[in-house]
Amino acid sequence: MERIRSSGAALGQDADSCRPARSAGPAGVVAMLALAVLCGSCALNVGTSAEGPFPSVRLPGAPPRYELRNGHWFNGRTFDAVTRYSVYGALSDRQPVPVDSVIDLQGGYVVPAFGEAHNHNAVTSDTGIANRYLRAGIYYVKNPNSFPRDRIAAKGTFNTPTSIDVTFSNGGLTGPGGHPVALVRRNIARGVWKADAGEGSFYVTIASAADLDGRWPAVISAEPDFIKTYLLFSEEYARRLADSTTIGWRGLDPTLLPLIVQRAHAANRRVSTHVETAADFRAAVAAGADEINHLPGFRPEGNVLAGYAQLERYRLTAADAREARRRNVVVVTTVSEVLEIAGRPGADSVIGQRARSMIVENLRLLRDAGVNVVIGSDRYNTTSASEVAALRSTLVFSDTALLRMWSMATPRAIFPGRKIGTLDAGHEASFVVLAGNPLTDFENVKRIQLRFKHGILLP
Repeated sequence: MERIRSSGAALGQDADSCRPARSAGPAGVVAMLALAVLCGSCALNVGTSAEGPFPSVRLPGAPPRYELRNGHWFNGRTFDAVTRYSVYGALSDRQPVPVDSVIDLQGGYVVPAFGEAHNHNAVTSDTGIANRYLRAGIYYVKNPNSFPRDRIAAKGTFNTPTSIDVTFSNGGLTGPGGHPVALVRRNIARGVWKADAGEGSFYVTIASAADLDGRWPAVISAEPDFIKTYLLFSEEYARRLADSTTIGWRGLDPTLLPLIVQRAHAANRRVSTHVETAADFRAAVAAGADEINHLPGFRPEGNVLAGYAQLERYRLTAADAREARRRNVVVVTTVSEVLEIAGRPGADSVIGQRARSMIVENLRLLRDAGVNVVIGSDRYNTTSASEVAALRSTLVFSDTALLRMWSMATPRAIFPGRKIGTLDAGHEASFVVLAGNPLTDFENVKRIQLRFKHGILLP
């Protein structure tokens, strides 16, 4: 069956160069690559910014008007067999006049593009990162601790219609000797980073309210997309501050976090808070943090399973989960790596099994309370696909819930001001088309036939 058909209607000033060729079956995708490249570059003038709407009137160089027929469209619960339209980069239920091209989805299953809510690998120095994410159907990535130069370098490379969209926090706010200080020192010692990578760059040390007063202007003038903060074993803050062996395993004084949140919100910035323990989780929620990075217990202290000797410090309660839900806190998971380690046989296998049970119970509590749980892996060499697979292995979430979390909740958590994470009319035409129904065989999330972003058909 013919996949893509041109109506012969004019496509604006670039009609001759951007009109798709007739192609049979899946080969139509190849025929559209030139269109994707040509219209991808000119679509930057459409005004499809992170916060702005799509135009109701076509501007020069805008994406074509597509009819998308014979597809099944995800509504958050099931799939609807309907015809939809992509009009200048936005979805519509109404047929535009004229239609520039018809794309036959051939019974494919359409879902919003996926998200990765916690990874530090989205930097332009990795020249292949955008393609790796796009191939996996992941268009939206959150980098919750980065060099300020990463955000600057991303302009023109990321956050374009034909690349991934990334938000950056710049350097995180931590306490004296707090995480990620030890990580920075190691990388400087190895020659991976330069000596100026630490204070004021990859992290900012806040030891007191006076420090916050003095350093906040520089923090906010660097234009972070959001603010990253650190709580690590905050219930032991004073003891750890006096113990040189805990460098890298401590964070902010928890009494400072509410002050930081107040300043961030006044500057229209959301706050993400790294946590390790249940006490950190409670302190972050009470302080008004918008997002919690990591499930408590996502790693053991010292990064060895023996660090789980005190499992109770990581256990959430039903009251914790209810309070997070009441305050609309987003929780990013990042448990795939520890679940893999905990499942390995060996001397620590009993500890690993207990740790896995603790993590599963924490996830159940959040699920049952209706907390907005989203997908993030925090693993440099992979994507959120590995996190989804790990969460699926816990049997806490149904396949429908996981698909909803990955394709709907996660993108909206990364870009809360945008019309993404849904296939409703008026929202961005950014989606993937799967070869089969992921609710009957979840492996179909890997079988991507077509990728649309901002109304542009991607390679």
